[in-house]
Amino acid sequence: MGRVALVTGGSRGIGAAISKALKDAGYTVAATYAGNDEKAAAFTAETGIKTYKWDVGDYEACVAGIGLIEAEVGPVEVLVNNAGITRDAPFHKMTPQQWKEVIDTNLSGVFNMTHPVWPGMRERKFGRIITISSINGQKGQFAQANYSAAKAGDIGFTKALAQEGARAGITVNVVAPGYINTEMMATIPEKVMNEVILPQIPVGRLGDPSEIARAVVFLASDEAGFVTGSTLSANGGQYMS
Repeated sequence: MGRVALVTGGSRGIGAAISKALKDAGYTVAATYAGNDEKAAAFTAETGIKTYKWDVGDYEACVAGIGLIEAEVGPVEVLVNNAGITRDAPFHKMTPQQWKEVIDTNLSGVFNMTHPVWPGMRERKFGRIITISSINGQKGQFAQANYSAAKAGDIGFTKALAQEGARAGITVNVVAPGYINTEMMATIPEKVMNEVILPQIPVGRLGDPSEIARAVVFLASDEAGFVTGSTLSANGGQYMS
């Protein structure tokens, strides 16, 4: 049995690709999800990866869920903070609830998941924390003040925590995807895709979830032990920092 990897939001989209790639690389993978029982059951049936349901915005739920996973499959050695939501609106129309929901999941959720596994990683002198941020956390995006703030916060969190974990053998990194070919992108009208989105991307196409997954597998590996506090941009050249 390989190292235990926990992927939040790991049964759909980019998260599902990450879960599958880690399993293929020899990890024992557990995936969390928040709401879609049918999709989670289908994912488990397809992959054999067990799914666990809780809201990463709830600290106590994270503590309990992680405790259950560690009791069933072993200590979490690789944590992939992938769970995220959007509640888009121009700022003058954004409600406090839209702000709070996104911050609770996309930023506080990273704390809520990382905090319970951190002591064990320090004890064992090994750990990998990989958080999926976004190009919009790097450059900002219209109608996403909440999302961009949370995803930028994920990067700041990573840079700070990397300094604390380095001497304990724990690396902490970010992958920041651009436009990735997921279910969400499939809802965009063809005209908008061809005339607005693709012209912004120098490589001329959307990314594939497997491309993000391969970046995560590298950062989770022993070979990436000298990489920490980094943001790996995977956006086809759309934004370079």
